[in-house]
Amino acid sequence: MTRSEGAQAVRPLGAQISHMLKARGVEVIFGIPGVHNQEMYRGIEEAGLTHVLARHEQGAGFMADGYARATGKPGVAYVITGPGLCNIMTPMGQAYSDSVPMLVISSCLDDAVSLRGQLHQMRDQRAAAATVCEWSEQAPDARAAYALIDRALDEFATARPRPRHIQVPIRLLEADAPPAPARGEPARRMPAALDLGDLAARLACARRPLFILGGGARQPGWRALLNRLGAAVFETYAGRGIVGPDHPLNFGATLPRPASAEIVASADLVIAVGTELAEVDLWRDRLGHTAPLVRVDIDPQVLSDRHRADLRLLADAGDFLRALDRATADASPATGWTAQEATTARARWRAESDAERPGIVPVCDALRACTPEGTMIYSDMTQFAYVAKEVWDMDRPGHWHHPTGFGTLGYALPAAIGGAVARHAAGLPTMAIAGDYGFQFTLQELGAAVELGLPLPIILWDNGKLGEIEDSMVAAQIAPNAVIAHNPDFCTLARAYGANAAAPATLTEMQETVRAAFAADRPTLIRLTPGLAAA
Repeated sequence: MTRSEGAQAVRPLGAQISHMLKARGVEVIFGIPGVHNQEMYRGIEEAGLTHVLARHEQGAGFMADGYARATGKPGVAYVITGPGLCNIMTPMGQAYSDSVPMLVISSCLDDAVSLRGQLHQMRDQRAAAATVCEWSEQAPDARAAYALIDRALDEFATARPRPRHIQVPIRLLEADAPPAPARGEPARRMPAALDLGDLAARLACARRPLFILGGGARQPGWRALLNRLGAAVFETYAGRGIVGPDHPLNFGATLPRPASAEIVASADLVIAVGTELAEVDLWRDRLGHTAPLVRVDIDPQVLSDRHRADLRLLADAGDFLRALDRATADASPATGWTAQEATTARARWRAESDAERPGIVPVCDALRACTPEGTMIYSDMTQFAYVAKEVWDMDRPGHWHHPTGFGTLGYALPAAIGGAVARHAAGLPTMAIAGDYGFQFTLQELGAAVELGLPLPIILWDNGKLGEIEDSMVAAQIAPNAVIAHNPDFCTLARAYGANAAAPATLTEMQETVRAAFAADRPTLIRLTPGLAAA
């Protein structure tokens, strides 16, 4: 077969990969071209893909992560051999811990065994990537490359959607290859036939049933089920908004509060769905339950963890919700909980949060009041976000994304860019929240946001220090060390990139600035300081 037999017949494999991804439903690629992966760029425009040029591969990875969280589709990134892959491994680790579908396709050297001193050479880049993703594989030929891509896409749809990495030798990317084979219907997870009669019987006897809903339980319908059962609920940080703030028995995203263990201990049946109940969900060793614990998850490792559930169900949260809804259709609501318990507890924990990090709660309240309905928020590791995750109630799930598990700095800006790429055309608002230190990890991605013309408010909490680390050192009776860094003039820096910038002096001025930022034709950096609430 030759090129002359038709435009769709033979192309270099790098170009065929782009055409294959487009045919499989991919619309956007995030990345940076280089001499090693330039063949993957040969087919991007011809295939009709949009490419977003990041300023650093870490930014590209976070953009792919943010895009995936906004759309539910895989975020795809192209990177070069060696340092390009190393740079994107931090976002891959974040996506792994937060169950985000990300496909990273990199070039690799043709021979990294017998030759030394090659450009971008690593001892074993495939093995390095495997430490932060579900799997990392090398394609020995075009057929294997196509098979690996389809495998990744199918697994995103049917298993826990963690990142995958595929590397293709440079010479193979350059070599002619036939197009990818036609694909049938994408793989789907079939609903499980769950028999929940035993659990329904336990619920019928429970007076104080308690549900804990995580990021894997974002399906609609939980609120109606909880109302019928008279059950109380905690949402994890990743599960915020599943039930809604106005549910009378919702204790909110407050599981890390030590006193939440007392609430959990008072339940006579605890059902945790779609959550690892990990360290970053609880910030203590034990959940605190004394009653039977039911775990529901698609990951068998979660079901066998230290919490030692009494009933473990390997199931999709949506399948479980529908099955339990049928099994409890005639249930009478339990009467052991009162709305006052939830109201009192949340008010107490809100006051604790305000006392621990003074001045942030009023700013959160004012910012929330001027944020448009349906805004998707991406936050960084910063004290402002730590407070907001507890006191900023969400009215819908999947609209506040935070690097909870891996805990990466520099996440918010590029992830919000990825989210805005997916949402801007539909007029859906997106916002980033970062701290002054973490923002400097990826601030260069302001250039990408300006190029794209994204109306992206970037809330920058500038306390002039690593405030959380300073507080932790003091609590540990360590003299604070290396927690103060010289900051640039952030507003001037943002304007140098072509972005808008403002440093409001009052909460009212902040609200006016934020509203204008959502309507702008470019990103707007909004610098806030701890004295703002008192101004």
